[in-house]
Amino acid sequence: MNSAPELSRLRAIAEDSWYGRGVGARMVAYTFEVFRRYWRGKSVLELGPAEGIMTELLVPEFREVTVVDGAETFCEQLRQRFPNITVVHSLFEDYAPAFRYDNIILGHVLEHVVNPVGVLSKVRDWLEPGGRLFAAVPNARSIHRQAAVVLGLLHSEDELNTTDLHHGHRRVYDPEQFRQEFIKAGLRIDVFGGYWLKPVSNQQIEETWSAEMLTAFMTLGERYPDIAAEIYVVCSIAGSTECGQERRECETKSRAAPAL
Repeated sequence: MNSAPELSRLRAIAEDSWYGRGVGARMVAYTFEVFRRYWRGKSVLELGPAEGIMTELLVPEFREVTVVDGAETFCEQLRQRFPNITVVHSLFEDYAPAFRYDNIILGHVLEHVVNPVGVLSKVRDWLEPGGRLFAAVPNARSIHRQAAVVLGLLHSEDELNTTDLHHGHRRVYDPEQFRQEFIKAGLRIDVFGGYWLKPVSNQQIEETWSAEMLTAFMTLGERYPDIAAEIYVVCSIAGSTECGQERRECETKSRAAPAL
């Protein structure tokens, strides 16, 4: 692909990023808490770290941390904040790692890229044997999107709203579409789940909810993944001889999700 237009697009988005603000930052932190149940090994590659909310949480967890972002603004900030990690300015499509990773994280990445299956197919080859891939995206079937359709604010659940457009989203996945991307890329889904039961918009939550309410509704969403605001998968390489044991381990940890 021609990298220059996409790099320019990402630079513009980074100039006014909202991921590090308000409930968005809390959502990223909760994503980390979900993913950490399934870590293995000592190395991690984070694709699309943006402001570094999850990066800050990953650094104490792993011996080797590499982050790759297409926005140079974010990369410069991350180099200053985390001098002991590897920060790479590159599109994911152009990145060529020097070694494989035990864990690869795509936190709210697939809704941004031009060719999600193409990216996942490349990333699959960057996993160590027995490694795990983690991905999360917004859910088109979230009850706040369903309510917006009923109210006439959206024509359909997967229509891009104002926040989606600001973030540079190209699509909003429903659970079935999301899972299919990984299957097409030759990955095995060991865990599918969701978090954050979200009845209203971010602005309404920030204006009226306490921190305790937000945490409770993040957790409550794990009981109802099909209509949660965020959905996620934990994957391994399809056909791996370790997949059966990995799947049993993941299912055990999924059942141990926190209670309200």
